[in-house]
Amino acid sequence: MQLAKHGGFDITVVAKHMPGDYDIEYTSPWAGANVLPMSVEKGSRWERRTWPVLKQLAKEVPDAGIHLQIARVYRLAKDEATDFKGPLDDSLFAADPWYKSLMDDFRELPSSEFPHAGVRSGCEFQSACINTAIYLPWLVSQCLKRGVVFKRAVLKHISEATGMSHTGKKADIVINASGVLASRLGGVMDTSVRPARGQIVVVRNEAPNNMMTTSGCDDTDEEIVYSMTRAAGGGTVLGGTYQIDNWDANPDPNIAIRIMKRAVELHPELTGGRGIEALSIIRHGVGVRPYRKAGVRIEKEKIDGTWVIHNYGHAGWGYQGSYGCAEAVVDLVGEVIAELKPVKRQSKL
Repeated sequence: MQLAKHGGFDITVVAKHMPGDYDIEYTSPWAGANVLPMSVEKGSRWERRTWPVLKQLAKEVPDAGIHLQIARVYRLAKDEATDFKGPLDDSLFAADPWYKSLMDDFRELPSSEFPHAGVRSGCEFQSACINTAIYLPWLVSQCLKRGVVFKRAVLKHISEATGMSHTGKKADIVINASGVLASRLGGVMDTSVRPARGQIVVVRNEAPNNMMTTSGCDDTDEEIVYSMTRAAGGGTVLGGTYQIDNWDANPDPNIAIRIMKRAVELHPELTGGRGIEALSIIRHGVGVRPYRKAGVRIEKEKIDGTWVIHNYGHAGWGYQGSYGCAEAVVDLVGEVIAELKPVKRQSKL
């Protein structure tokens, strides 16, 4: 979408899965999706550039399916020895987070506002939650009105993309946004990309100030605690898990019970103090995040004579870093175009 805004390009999006699909390989629809800054400060460019855009959409474009909420981050006493990193190994739970200068209305919480005795400290700030069932089709609509063409296809090798342009001509540039499947796509085969399984429960229950997360939980290191309410009646998402190398698409009923119990214990207002039996379940869900130990890969390389720009490995922060990463991709496209001149410009996403 960001590239299409610049004009002068013939863009074709080729994908195995599209908005409306639900598949374990397709991460986007399963996401919460909220904004909780995760990058370390030196790598925070993507989130710093994205947050103003998401905030503007929430305020000015209601049909994008984003609304502003107050987020609460709780740091548990038991996680103090690990500097509150939790299983995600990020900066969200840092005692003095860099994002306090980015997020509006940031404040440290007094102990009187802690939900239970296990919390050592906490903070809150203005955030946003995205209803992915609305936002993803909205993104498609923004692309379509700028002339982008969408095609369904299953590619075995990245080089096959060069022949998929709707113009009938060979594409000059291929942008690889293959997510978790970057580990299986020929010509890329990045084995450092691994699935990080996330299981959620979506319920009808809502409560004020329901976007919250904790630095860990007492059950297992592979489980995490978070909740958020999606915009426009999208339900409340309760999570979750962070299980590396787990492709199981089936919800685990025992995990689901633990997720619901933790959510209700953290925020009893969800059920009016009546326990998990009072949760009205819409569905259970499982998706996999495109985890990459080295972090996101945004760079260009030539594969079989064609320039490929990679943009994958976003783990659990794809939405909240999306516009910043897209900006970097557009910059790389500009570099490639400068090398290709005077060849006619043509790009395929």
